Amino acid sequence: MLRTALRNLLAHKARLAMTVLAVCLGVAFVSGALVFAESSAAAQRAAASKDFADIAVSVTPKSSPADSADDRNATALDDALVHRLAALPGVAAVRPTADGSATLAAADGTALRAGKAWANQAGAYLPGPDGKDARHPLVKGRAPAGADEIAVDAGAAAAGRLALGDLVKVATDGPVMTKRLVGIVTTTDTRVTAGGTLALFDKATAQELFASPGRYTGIDLSAKPGTTESELSARVTAVLPADRAEAVTGTARATRQSVYVDTVTRGYAKLPLVFAGVSLFIGSFLIVNTFTMLVTRRTREIALLRAIGASRRQVSGAVLVEAALLGFVASAAGFVLGLGIAAVLPRLLSTPQDTLPDGPLVIGPLPVVAALGVGVGVTVLAAWLPSRRAAKVAPVEAMRSVERPPSAGRTRVRGAVGVALLGLAVALLASLSGAKDASEENLRDAMLACGVLVAALIVAAPLLARPVIRLAGRLTGRAGVVGHLARENALRDPRRTAATASALVISTALVAGLAVIGESTGQALDRQAAAGLAADYVIGTRVPTHGIDPDAARRVAAVPGVRTATAVTDSTLVTGGLVRELAGVDPAALDQVMRLDFVSGSAKDLGPGRIAVSRTLARAHGVSAGDRLDTRMGREQEPRPYTVVGVYEDNPTAGDALGDRSEVRRSAFLPDSAQRLLVRVDGGVTDRATEKRLRAAVGDNPLLKVQDRASLVREASGGMGDLLTLMYGLLALGVVISALGIVNTLAMSVAERTREIGVLRALGMDRAGVRRMIRLEAVTVAAFGTLLGLVGGVFSAWAVGSMANGSMAGYALVLPWGTLALVCLLSLGVGAVAALVPARRAAALSPLRAVAEA
Repeated sequence: MLRTALRNLLAHKARLAMTVLAVCLGVAFVSGALVFAESSAAAQRAAASKDFADIAVSVTPKSSPADSADDRNATALDDALVHRLAALPGVAAVRPTADGSATLAAADGTALRAGKAWANQAGAYLPGPDGKDARHPLVKGRAPAGADEIAVDAGAAAAGRLALGDLVKVATDGPVMTKRLVGIVTTTDTRVTAGGTLALFDKATAQELFASPGRYTGIDLSAKPGTTESELSARVTAVLPADRAEAVTGTARATRQSVYVDTVTRGYAKLPLVFAGVSLFIGSFLIVNTFTMLVTRRTREIALLRAIGASRRQVSGAVLVEAALLGFVASAAGFVLGLGIAAVLPRLLSTPQDTLPDGPLVIGPLPVVAALGVGVGVTVLAAWLPSRRAAKVAPVEAMRSVERPPSAGRTRVRGAVGVALLGLAVALLASLSGAKDASEENLRDAMLACGVLVAALIVAAPLLARPVIRLAGRLTGRAGVVGHLARENALRDPRRTAATASALVISTALVAGLAVIGESTGQALDRQAAAGLAADYVIGTRVPTHGIDPDAARRVAAVPGVRTATAVTDSTLVTGGLVRELAGVDPAALDQVMRLDFVSGSAKDLGPGRIAVSRTLARAHGVSAGDRLDTRMGREQEPRPYTVVGVYEDNPTAGDALGDRSEVRRSAFLPDSAQRLLVRVDGGVTDRATEKRLRAAVGDNPLLKVQDRASLVREASGGMGDLLTLMYGLLALGVVISALGIVNTLAMSVAERTREIGVLRALGMDRAGVRRMIRLEAVTVAAFGTLLGLVGGVFSAWAVGSMANGSMAGYALVLPWGTLALVCLLSLGVGAVAALVPARRAAALSPLRAVAEA
C-alpha cells in the first residue's frame, strides 16, 4: 500500500501542485515569522551586548536624577565617588555618564522621529585618554566643546537633513535650546538604531541638563583580566552608599535593554503569523476538496484494491500517507520560502527613520519543527474525511462504469447541521449586539460567534448553493445555452461547489468585516476627535511629563490673526475609586474654545470649590446642578466637597469634569503649567502660515505639537492604516488561495467531464463556447462564495460594532461601498482568470479522442 500511495502521488503530481502551493504559503509564513523573530531577538541581544561589551559593572542612583531638583542635587554620583571606584582592585577603567532624554527639532519645528519619543536619547561626549569616546565614534566633525555645541547620530542627521554648522533646536524638559551642530557620530545603542535619536553635549552641559554640576547619572566600570563581573560588583557595592546608589553588572544591563527593545518591536512578527493562520485555514478546504475529488475519480481503482484483499484501514492509511508525503514536500518548500521571507522582512519593516537590528538568520529547532508539524499536520487532518470516504468504497464499485451521484441523505444531514449552526450564530451575535459594552469578555464571545457564523455558512453552503446559484443563473442565462450549461455544471455537485467557494467565503468575510468595522470606527474617531471643540488649533505636549510654559498663552495671543488663546491644565478627579479626567479652564474664555451643551447650570459659576461635570459622571454619582460631590483633585491627599455648578453633555474636549484653572493648577501633577493651549483665529481659517507663526510663538519647541482639526482627526484615526494593511493583505492571500482552488477544481472537473465535453463538441459547440462555459462556471462559483462572505462579514461587523457603540461616542454602522464593490469585482475577476488554463485545456480536446478516452 505504501508503493501504491507513492505511485498515486506521482501519477497525480500535476493535480496536487495547487494543493502543495497553498500549504507551502501557510508554512512559509509560519517558519518565516518564527525565524524572523529568533533572528531579530538574536540581533538585538548582540547589539545590546556590544553596547556593554567593555562594561563589567554600572553604578546608578536609586532615585532618578530627573525626578526633581532636590533629587538631582542629592545624588551621590560625583567626582569623589569616581576616584574611589577607580582605586578599587580589579578596576581597569572608570567612565562616568550624564545621560537623559532630548528631542531634536526638524526644520519645520516639529519633533524629529516623533513616533519614537521613548528612544530619544541624550548624553555627554566623554573622551578617553586618546581624545575619543569609544561609545560614539565620530563620522564627521568634532566633539562638542562648549555649551552652544551639539553632536547627533548619523540617522538623526539624515532624517533631519542636518549638516555640520547648522543650528539645531533641541528640548529636554524645559524651553527649547539652539545649538551649533559640530559633529555626527554612530552608535550601537539599540534604542537609537530602532528608530530613536541621539544628542550629545559636552560634559558640563550634560551634567547641568540631566544631573547637576559635578554629578553624574551613572558610572561604568571595566574589569581587569582575571576579575569577574560578580567579584567587581561586590567590591563596588561595598563602597557605595546603600540607600543612594546600586551596582548592576554589564550583562544584566544588556539583558534589560535587549528585553526592552524586544518588547517594543515584538509586534513585527505577529502579522506574518496572522497571514499563516488564515492561509492554512483556507488552504485546508482546498486539500479536502482535492482529495475528495481524487477519491471520487479513483473509486474503481480503490474498489479493485478492496476486491483483491486490501482492508479498509489499508485504503484509508494509503490516502493519509499520500497526504503526509504531500504535506512533507509542501513543508520543505514552505520552509525554504519562509527563510526568504525572514530575510526580506527586516528590509520591508525598516525605514530610514526606523531601522531594525541587522544580523544573520538564526534557524533554531522551533521553526523546523513548526514547519513540518504545521504542514504535515494540517494536510493529514484535512485529508482525514476523504480517507474515511475512500475506506467505505465497496468492492462492487469496481463494476460500475459511471460515477455515483452524491448521497442525498448525507447532503440533507449536512444542510440541517449547517442551518442549526447558522441559527446559533445569529442568536449569539444578536444577543451580543445589545450588550453595548466592548469588554474583553464580550469581544471574545463575539469572535467565537463570528467563527461559528463562518463555519455555519461553510457547512450550509451545499444547501444554499442551489437557490443562490439559480438566482445568479439569471445573469449567466443571458449567455444562452453556454450560460445554462455553466449554471448546471456548478449545481451538479453542490458539495464540490461549496468546497471550492469556501476559500472565498472566509477571505471575503474577513475583509468585509474588517472593512465595515474600520470605516465605521474611522468615521466615529473623525467625529470624536474634534467634537466639542470650537477652537481652530490645539497646542499640546508630546510627552505627559512635560508642561507648557505659562507665558506661552500670552505669546500665542499676540500672534497676528489670533482671536483667543487660553490655557488648559489637565489633571485628575478621583471619585468613587475611579480616576476621571479634569480640565482646568478659564471660565471667561470657555465659550470661545469649547462647544458645551449644558443640561443644567452653566460654566459661568466655575471657581474655587466649584466644578462642572459631564452627564455620565453626574449619572454615575446621582448629582445635578447645585449638589455637592466629595472628590479628590490632582495631588490632594484627602477628598473634600465640591459644588456642582453645571452638568453638560459628554464632551471629549472637556473630559469628565471642568474646574477653574487657578485652582486646578495648584494641585496638578505639574504645578503652574498647562497641557493644552486652545487657539481661535479670525475667520476660522487654518493654513500653514498661521501654524508656522504659532510654532514660532512657542519657540519651535519639538516637545510641543500644533494641530488643527484635520490633524487631530488624522491622529485619532492613525491606527486605521494598520487595519487597512491587514485587510488588504488578507484579501490578497485569500484571493491567491481561492484562485488555486478554482484552478484545481476546474482542472480536475475538466478531466472528469472529458466525454461530456467531447459530446458537446461533436454536437456543434465550438472551442470558444467551451472556453466561455468553463469561465462562466468559475465566475458563478466565485460569485457564490463572495456573496456568502459579504453577508457573513457585514452581519458580524454589525454585531461587533453594536458593542462599540456603547464605549465609543458617535459610532454608527457605515458600509464602505467602494471597498465592498472592489472585493466583489476582484473575486469575480479571480474566478475568470483562474479558469483560463482549464478552459483552454477543455477547448483543446478533440471530440473523437475525448469520446474514445472516456
